[in-house]
Amino acid sequence: MEFKVTNKSKTLTNILLGVGVLFTAIGIFSHVGDHNLVQRIMANGLINGFYFFAIGLGALFFLALQYATETGWYASIKRVIEAVAGFLPYGMGILAVVLLIITFLDGAHVYLWMDPETTNPASHHYDEIIDGKSAYLNKLFFWIRTLAYFVVYFLYWRGFKNRSLEEDRVGGTEIHFLNYRKSAVFLVFFAVFSSSSAWDWLMSIDVHWFSTLYGWYCFAGMWCSAMTVLVMLTIYLKKLGYLPNVNDSHIHDLGKWTFATSFLWSYLWFSQFMLIWYANLGEEVVYYMTRIEHYKFLYFGMFFINFAFPMVVLMSREAKRHAGILTFVGCIILIGHWLDVYILVSAGSMGATASIGFLEIGLALVGAGFFIRTILKNLTKAPLTPVNHPFLDESIHHEI
Repeated sequence: MEFKVTNKSKTLTNILLGVGVLFTAIGIFSHVGDHNLVQRIMANGLINGFYFFAIGLGALFFLALQYATETGWYASIKRVIEAVAGFLPYGMGILAVVLLIITFLDGAHVYLWMDPETTNPASHHYDEIIDGKSAYLNKLFFWIRTLAYFVVYFLYWRGFKNRSLEEDRVGGTEIHFLNYRKSAVFLVFFAVFSSSSAWDWLMSIDVHWFSTLYGWYCFAGMWCSAMTVLVMLTIYLKKLGYLPNVNDSHIHDLGKWTFATSFLWSYLWFSQFMLIWYANLGEEVVYYMTRIEHYKFLYFGMFFINFAFPMVVLMSREAKRHAGILTFVGCIILIGHWLDVYILVSAGSMGATASIGFLEIGLALVGAGFFIRTILKNLTKAPLTPVNHPFLDESIHHEI
């Protein structure tokens, strides 16, 4: 069955984009003359660029995970996963532009280590700690790593997409086993790159601080956000009369993944916080002092949203199968994880001067509108049911 974008969906994305552009313009013009306007724009560009890119990457990871584990139940929603993963090249393009502008502006006060004055011993801004990390944190090596991430992600995404369409045409199991082998290799790359890219793009903002759990923490947020989008998109398509092979058990499984990844993210949040706070070492707790002093309500409120809310609401079997509950909780989780990325970037780059206003909301709405429009367009490019997938029959009869 071919998917067609409805007029309501087009109207929704147009409204999001229009309101987003308007709010962004109001935010910029209301801060003209502020010394930190460029820094604020770049910080918010990084927030939204990374947030939506990460959802696409999380979907690609989940797709590879299903291939590598030879899971059967997911075959009926495979094209939904591929549509979300299909945002990846657009997300990479947006993130690359933001990072390129920041690099051209010598860090734009987002990445202090990009400012050449911080590694110049003759400068008043010389920073011995930053200089000591300059073998790793320098513009050339940063871009070598960034391009490596993008090239690997793009090649594997394109390979999975092309082989999926080819499988529809030729059938058999050869392509399935090729995907099985390719996904195993991809997961090895992903295990390294998902952590090191989080260090490069986000953790290096707080250049004096580091955490060995940081990469896993960002990965958990990425995975949870992707699963939330997948369950909401599946429910939406099912409501429109698409995905006839998807039943309550598929929705239940997606709900369980959303529930489980929320707990994974919460566990890593608490593990990082508890260990650093309990040790009470000055060079480590400074990260949390900034967030608690200037973002206390948002920081702990964001944790409550992303942990307690899914735990209480999605605990029961019935809740994981209820479209209305899953959609409502999904919206809350996505807002909560956007706030998580907002705090990751803003607290380190802008400190006490950051705030959520027209600019922040506007750019988030523009990102959401473009993200939704791209995914819906991706859904029109292939039949929603992968007709020759070897596990399709198992997926059709999936019951739990």
